[in-house]
Amino acid sequence: MGLLALALVLSGCQKGGGVDAKRLSEADKDANSWLTTGRTYSEQRFSPLNLVNADNVAKLGVAWHYQFDTDRGQEATPLMVDGVLYTTTAWSKVFAFDAKTGKLLWSFDPKVDGKRGFSACCDVANRGVAVWGGKVFSAALDGRLIALDAKTGSVIWTTATVDQSKPYTITGAPRVVKGKVLIGNGGSEYGVRGYVSAYDADTGKLVWRFYTTPNPEGKADGAASDQVLNDKAKATWGGKEPASGGGGTVWDSIVYDPELNQIYFGAGNGNPWSSSNRSDGKSDNLFVSSIVAVDADTGAYKWHFQVTPNDNWDFDADQHIMQADLTIDGKPRKVVMQASKNGYFYVIDRTNGAFISAKNYVPTTWATGVDPKTGRPIENPDARYRLKPALVAPSPSGGHNWQPMAYDPTQGLVFIPAMEDGFQFGNDNHYVYREGGWNLGIDTALMALPDDKAQVAAIKASLKGKLVAWDPVKQEARWTAPHPTYWNGGVLATGGGLVFEGTAEGKFFAYSSKDGRELWSYDAGNGIVAAPSTYSIDGEQYVAVMVGYGGAAPLFQHWSTPGQPRLPGRLLVFKLGGTDAVPAYPKALPTKIDVTGVVAPGDPKSGFALFHQNCVVCHSSNASGRYLPDLKASPISRTAADFKTVVLDGALQSHGMVSFAKFLSPAQAEDIRAYIIQEARYAQAGK
Repeated sequence: MGLLALALVLSGCQKGGGVDAKRLSEADKDANSWLTTGRTYSEQRFSPLNLVNADNVAKLGVAWHYQFDTDRGQEATPLMVDGVLYTTTAWSKVFAFDAKTGKLLWSFDPKVDGKRGFSACCDVANRGVAVWGGKVFSAALDGRLIALDAKTGSVIWTTATVDQSKPYTITGAPRVVKGKVLIGNGGSEYGVRGYVSAYDADTGKLVWRFYTTPNPEGKADGAASDQVLNDKAKATWGGKEPASGGGGTVWDSIVYDPELNQIYFGAGNGNPWSSSNRSDGKSDNLFVSSIVAVDADTGAYKWHFQVTPNDNWDFDADQHIMQADLTIDGKPRKVVMQASKNGYFYVIDRTNGAFISAKNYVPTTWATGVDPKTGRPIENPDARYRLKPALVAPSPSGGHNWQPMAYDPTQGLVFIPAMEDGFQFGNDNHYVYREGGWNLGIDTALMALPDDKAQVAAIKASLKGKLVAWDPVKQEARWTAPHPTYWNGGVLATGGGLVFEGTAEGKFFAYSSKDGRELWSYDAGNGIVAAPSTYSIDGEQYVAVMVGYGGAAPLFQHWSTPGQPRLPGRLLVFKLGGTDAVPAYPKALPTKIDVTGVVAPGDPKSGFALFHQNCVVCHSSNASGRYLPDLKASPISRTAADFKTVVLDGALQSHGMVSFAKFLSPAQAEDIRAYIIQEARYAQAGK
């Protein structure tokens, strides 16, 4: 009878049924598993496993791999629960594998309409799943939250978490807390209104919701945020509600504190980016660019800390938030930590939101520091670009973006995938809100690359990626590992004295956590932006990482792209002595078109302005995009009819290229075509 009962328990665990509140709260005791996206509720992404360590990591090889059918950015952290590895790919597809052998157990395709790709500011990526009570929870790009049977992948329930008529998206991973599934959304650039929601894990019914900006209609929402938005936030919008949704979307970081029963989440940038086009250009605009704490049971407001008041530069606070207990000035402090997009590393008391310290971990020009008492940034007045353009560091990509950090408590170090870059901002003095489109409120023509090749080379040379080992108590770097490119991968730290990170050019590295020495590397053949995870089965430690280049920077900034083509995503799983032979990716052939004799009657000067207003965010400056189609090499621009079919008629909407007929007239479309042909001629001539 006892053996039978044990067998039934183990059988239930193998279905994911063994994940509950107790197991997640005590996840730190289960070194063999990776139960939630940050491994534990603290989100430190540190595993005490040490079977792979500094002495033997050179023997690491591929144990097994799997190639996916999507070639966009792969951003998920794989979970390993009771022998099953769960992950997601671009377009929100879900996969379950035997974690030891790599056998595919099941897969699920939510069949997201390709048109939704237009509303995804930063690629059609997905950052993973949550597992609880025999279910796997996944959020689809189109805003659906889906509960799947952990054993079979069949749908148990589905709920729409957003208004499907508005340009919301979801790319973040859900979290499960006390039987509630937590999820946010994205879309700040499109003018939506941010919020985070909690749903019953058994039924999919909404339990509570917290909005991050006041209701544009000036009324209550019947939500947990009603009182604080009225009492604290409304006045910080110049005394009025935001004209559009205001932004502030909770698109990534959501963290649970079991000890205090609090949820901490980051809120994104305001809409539009330009604060003078958003409200009065003087007010703080709560809760844009803030870390917010709410009650886990009710969603009631607890405290907030705004990292970038009156944000003017797309400085989200959605970056990875982690919890730790630190000794500061001889006293124990319960803290949350964030390497914010604005270039500063923050340490905040998580019991009450009190500021403890902050220091820039990358060069910053928008601020010279923070007030040591309040934590409010000491702004450089020239960085506000209302009257004249300003070159600002960091850029909208941030000193650190969504790519997760890791914290090694044995070393007392946070490992930050950091970037150094800048961006020229200028105000759009003729800004008008465009429903359904990008609304930045800035002069997008300033994104164009200069004609001088030397200047372009200098811009590229100024972009730097690096892994920074940061002491959060001393607020200083202990060591730095530079990378040849930026927009690199998330981080994993282990008890074996190792830090794992992938890079944009496709290398997967293991560094010594003590001093940053490179101990091992693997050439994945495709850029890595996701964070790895690790687990153990039958006495062997495995390291898993999703491979596939993509995300915001490759779409938006041509000069940040290392030049690799779009390649199918892969899951690589390593172990000591692994001998799996992974096929090399085929070499991509350069795509060229001959525009000799091609006539485009439109005005290229007008087309330049229209392109940078409508097309630059996906096809990059000067039509130079290499990650989404390089329009200079696209045959559709050879004839006006083909161009119209795609740009105005939406012939490729299933691939995310929707019709721009509501934004462009036929004559304007021809102006853009003339500009693209002009750029294609320059490229053909080698200019």
